[in-house]
Amino acid sequence: MRNFLTLKDFFLKHKWTYVVGILWLVLVDVLQLLIPKILGTYTDELRDGAFVAERLIYYSLLIFGIAIFMFIFRYLWRIYIMGSARLLEFRLRSDLYSHLQKMSTNYFNNKKTGDLMAHATNDINAVRMAAGPGIIMIFDAIVLIIVAVFLMAQTISLKLTIVAILPLPFLTMATRKFGTLMHHRFRLIQESFSGISERVQENLSGMRVVKSFVQEKEEINKFKLANQDYVDKNMSFERVHVLFHAIVQFISGMSILIVLFYGGILVINQEISLGDFVAFNSYIALLAWPMMAIGRVVNILQRGAASMARLNEIYQTEPEIHDFPELLNPEITDLKGDISIHGLSFSYPGSPLDALSNINIEVKNGHTLAIIGRTGSGKTTLANLLLRLYNNEVGEILIDGHELKTIPLEVLRNSIGYVPQDNFLFSTTIRENIAFGVDHYDDEMIQAAAKAAGIYKDIMGFPEQFETMVGERGVSLSGGQKQRISIARALIKNPSILILDDSLSAVDTKTEELILHNLRTVRQSRTNIIIAHRISTIKDADEIIVLDEGTIIERGTHDELLSVKGTYYELYQKQLLEDIIANQ
Repeated sequence: MRNFLTLKDFFLKHKWTYVVGILWLVLVDVLQLLIPKILGTYTDELRDGAFVAERLIYYSLLIFGIAIFMFIFRYLWRIYIMGSARLLEFRLRSDLYSHLQKMSTNYFNNKKTGDLMAHATNDINAVRMAAGPGIIMIFDAIVLIIVAVFLMAQTISLKLTIVAILPLPFLTMATRKFGTLMHHRFRLIQESFSGISERVQENLSGMRVVKSFVQEKEEINKFKLANQDYVDKNMSFERVHVLFHAIVQFISGMSILIVLFYGGILVINQEISLGDFVAFNSYIALLAWPMMAIGRVVNILQRGAASMARLNEIYQTEPEIHDFPELLNPEITDLKGDISIHGLSFSYPGSPLDALSNINIEVKNGHTLAIIGRTGSGKTTLANLLLRLYNNEVGEILIDGHELKTIPLEVLRNSIGYVPQDNFLFSTTIRENIAFGVDHYDDEMIQAAAKAAGIYKDIMGFPEQFETMVGERGVSLSGGQKQRISIARALIKNPSILILDDSLSAVDTKTEELILHNLRTVRQSRTNIIIAHRISTIKDADEIIVLDEGTIIERGTHDELLSVKGTYYELYQKQLLEDIIANQ
C-alpha cells in the first residue's frame, strides 16, 4: 500500500472527517450487533413460556428504534467518508490536469492521448473507490468481526467461538496470495484500457482520413482486437477474483456448518440455551458479510494501488523545460525583441543527427527575418528553440542580451506571438479562439486582430459571426480560415516577437498579399520571423536565410540571393514555373 503514501497530506488534512465518518460507521455496527442478542432473549422467553403481548410490543419497538438510529448513522457515515473520497477524486483530477499542463512538449511526443485519458478516468475512479468504499469495508469488517467475536465469546460460549473461527487463518493466507495476483492483473487491465482509449481517440479525430481511404472495416477489426484484449485481461482478473470470492464464501460456509454441528451438541447438553444458539447463529450470519467483504476490499484496494502507482509515475515525472532558479533573472519582466543566436546546434532527444548545426543569426526589433528551406531542414526546430519548447545545449540564444534560460518562461512566451504549422483551434467560438492568449480583451481588440489577419470579412459572413462555433479542431472552417484565426490569436497578444511558421500556406496568393499588406504596419514595432515555403511570402524581408539539413547555406535579401543563383534562385524559378502552369 506504499503507493498511497503520496496521498498522506490529503488524509492528514481530512483526518477528522474520516474519524467522524468511521465513528458513525462503528455505531451502526454496534447497533447491528445488539439485534442478535435481542433475538436470543426473545427466543428464550418464548421457550420458557414467559412471553406476553407487552413483551412483543417492547421488542418490536426496540428493534424499530435501533433501525431508525442505524438509518441516521448510515446516512452520516456515507456523507463523511464517501464525500471525502469525492474530494480526493477532485484533488487527483485537478492535480493530474495541472501537472500535465506543466509537462514539456517532448513528454506528449512519447505519451499517447488515450493513455493519459485512461489515467484521468479509470485510474482516478479506482483510487476513489479505495479511499471510499475500500475504507468503509475495512473498518466495517474489522469492527463487526472483533465485536461479534467478543460478544460470542463473552456472552454465549468461548468454546463454540474458538471452533467457529478456526477456518479464519486459511482466509488470511488466501488474501495474501490472491491480493498480489489481482494487483498485477488489474494493472494489465488499465494498460489495455489505455490502448482502447487511444484507438478510439485517434479514429474519431482522423475520421475524415478513415472514410477517405475506405478503411472503416479495417479500423473496426483493429478495434475488435483491442477490445478483445481488454476483455481477455478482465477475464484473467475475474478468474482470480471469482476464485478468491468463492474461497471466502466456502470458509464462511464452513464456519456456519461447524456452528450448526457443534452448537447443536452444546444445546442438547444444555451448555448453552436455545436463545444463545439462535443469537450465535445470528452473529455468524452477520459475520458472513465482513468475511465476504474481505474479498471485495482486497479487490478494491489492489485496483486502487495499481492505479495510484500509474498516477504516481506521472506525478513524479518532472518537466524537461522549466525555470532554473539558479539562472533566473527576476528583473526581466518584458522583452523588446532583439534576437542573437551564436553557434547554435541542436539534436532531438534520442536522435543521433543534428536538426540544426552552427546557426548564427541577428534580428533587431522592427526587422523581419525570413527562413526558407526544404521540408525537414530545421525551420520549425528553430522556432521551437526560441519558444524554449526544448533546451539548447550547444551555442546560445540571446533575447535583449539575456540568455534564454535566464528569462522566466512566462515572460518569454508572453512576449512571443507564435502561429504554428498545426493551426489548432479549440471547440468553442471564434471570439474565444482569437482571445485565447489574453486575459483581458474587448470587441475592438478582437475585430482589429481579425482585420489584420484578413479573416474579418469571412467571420462577418457567418450567421453567428464571432459567436460561430468552430467545432473540434476547427472542423467547420477551411484550412485558410483556421490559419488566419491563428494569426489573429497571435496578433491580439501584441507580442514583441512574432513568429509565423508557414502560416499562409493554405491561403491563395491574393489573400496572402492582403494579409502581408496588413501585417507591414504591425511588423514595424516588433521582431518578425517568417518561416515559409513560398518565396512570395518572404521576398520583402530584411534578411532571408536558406536552411538545408539544419545548416544555413545562403543568406541575404531577396535580390541578393537571386543574384547568387544558388538554392534560393532554384526555388524561385521553380515556383515561377508552377505559377505559370497553374494560370494556364
